[in-house]
Amino acid sequence: MPAKMKIAVSALALTVALSTGVAIAKEAPKIGVSFQEMNNPYFIVMNEEVTSFAQMFGKDTKVYVADARHDIAKQLSDIEDMIQKGVNILIVNPTDSEGVRSAVEAAKSKGVTVVSVDAQAAGVDAFVGSKNYDAGVLACQALVKEIGGSGEVAILDGIAVVPILERVRGCKDALAKAPDVKLVDVQNGRQERDISVGVAENMMQAHPNLKGIFSVNDGGAMGVLAAIEGSGKKVVLTSVDGAPEAVKAIDAGGAFKATAAQFPRDQMRIGLAIALARYMGANVPPVIPVDVKLVDKSNAKGFAW
Repeated sequence: MPAKMKIAVSALALTVALSTGVAIAKEAPKIGVSFQEMNNPYFIVMNEEVTSFAQMFGKDTKVYVADARHDIAKQLSDIEDMIQKGVNILIVNPTDSEGVRSAVEAAKSKGVTVVSVDAQAAGVDAFVGSKNYDAGVLACQALVKEIGGSGEVAILDGIAVVPILERVRGCKDALAKAPDVKLVDVQNGRQERDISVGVAENMMQAHPNLKGIFSVNDGGAMGVLAAIEGSGKKVVLTSVDGAPEAVKAIDAGGAFKATAAQFPRDQMRIGLAIALARYMGANVPPVIPVDVKLVDKSNAKGFAW
């Protein structure tokens, strides 16, 4: 995490603590957190921060956490259940940025403070998330460099939430600046390892001269890596996230060359702090962007979220 961001987070936390301590001592908020998925180290780290945050307010704090499993209908139902339980703060990590709008509006109509983390959700009080466009640019600049500035490449896409769309947009813009690089295929791996293996295999079979693949997340990238290693082809891979398994693969050398790392722990910390400040009546910024960092062979060792 950049030094300036650390200072900003510390200052924000201190401000919240000083300005709301008396009120919080009287009534700790009930907190609901709806994740798009939890079968992912990225969101496991976020959930650890939810637990730590709640512990600051003692045993009386109620926290409800739900896994939408990439099912918007389930996420809407989960949020409705949290509203019925009387949450004061709702943190949403949407599986569909627009599809979650009705649940967000229902929560706000009950006076619930709603903040989205990692992926935008329509109608929220504030959004905390990575600079996903920048992540796409960094990862695909690295891809261009690794293939020597020329050749055919492909994109492994994901679900239709704004962060994924922004990563793809950033990647395409980076590729467009390399006139000798040709984007020949874009397919959806649903950000899941098992699906991505088959998709990557199909890509390499359909394009025998393929030199590189960009994956929108590290989960999908690990599936791509398995497909590349199984094929015996010299195809390079870059991605976004900074997951431990991906960083380990990059440090080991081989096809996986770089990932544009995010900071999920910091995103949730900031999201909860902003939500608490808003719950206590403070004016908060509508968007809080969090920087990303390219991790490659030169700095993979020792990197962690």
